[in-house]
Amino acid sequence: MNRSQGPVSFEDVTMGFTQEEWQHLDPAQRTLYRDVMLENYSHLISVGYCVTKPEVIFKLQQGEEPWM
Repeated sequence: MNRSQGPVSFEDVTMGFTQEEWQHLDPAQRTLYRDVMLENYSHLISVGYCVTKPEVIFKLQQGEEPWM
């Protein structure tokens, strides 16, 4: 997909899981997901992305399961 020069949104750099999908991930995959999601969000904020903190980020920061 070739996106025209519009701004990047949080949804562009995230992936969500259902509860069933999340249960199939092993601990290392869950840790990787958490680390990448938090890092992506941090990078967006650092370049001026302004939005209410997404629910998934709250959950990840609290150590909760982020499935939708």
